[in-house]
Parts: sequence; C-alpha cells; structure tokens
Amino acid sequence: MVTQPCSWPLVRRKKRTFKFDEEHNLGDTITVELFNGTEFVDVVGTSKGKGFQGVVKRHGFGGVGQSTHGQDDRLRKPGSIGACSYPAKVFKGMRMGGQMGGDRVTTQNLRVLKVIPEHNLILVKGSVAGCNGSTVLIEK
Repeated sequence: MVTQPCSWPLVRRKKRTFKFDEEHNLGDTITVELFNGTEFVDVVGTSKGKGFQGVVKRHGFGGVGQSTHGQDDRLRKPGSIGACSYPAKVFKGMRMGGQMGGDRVTTQNLRVLKVIPEHNLILVKGSVAGCNGSTVLIEK
C-alpha cells in the first residue's frame, strides 16, 4: 500500500514496444490516465525466485510414508520415481526437486480501486507477482 508519493526519481530500466487502440507518436509519455474508467485489469510480473527446492516444498509431498514405517533418515525424499527393468527409465514430467519461482505470472481481473494521475499511480486490489520494486505490465 502506498501512503505517500514516491520521492526517488523514476528510473527507466526497460524498453518495451506496446500496441494501442488510439494513435500515439514516437516519444509520447504514457501515463495512468489511460486507465481512467477501467474497472478491471490484468497484471503480468515475474514471481520471486526461490532457488533449488526439494519435492516437499516444490510439490507438497509428505515424505516417504509421512514419516512412518521406520523411515528415520528419509523424511523429505520423493520415494519411488520409476519402475524396475521395464520401462527402465524415469518418465518426463516426473515431479522432482528443481528450480522454483522466477516464472512469468499473469494475475487476471484485479479491481482498479483508484487512479491518481498527479503522482502517476494506479491502485489495484489483489496480489501482484514479484518482489518490491520489480517491473510489472498492466493490461486493460
């Protein structure tokens, strides 16, 4: 929630090409007045990266047997991942540990609460993917 206008200078770190319904010339400044009268928007952002995670955190596994049957040293392991001699491979798409987060996430139909053109702010209700200060794309 923003309680006061931003005091730091706006740094343009990314350049992007957009298509508009109305006519704009090269070098025109686009402000949040574009969203006046808009009730819902879609917000696209990059989710927070969480690094390499195991199957319990990444896919919600409960561990081997939910820590029963004497499994004292493998509580957070995935368990069996494939068959024996046939087909003698691990199928693609098997849920295993790996990189988590850092994906492009679109949150649809967020309600526009307020558009403040004096400070070039738009307030939306709902969750927006990404860390604080990250760049997001707002679509009508």
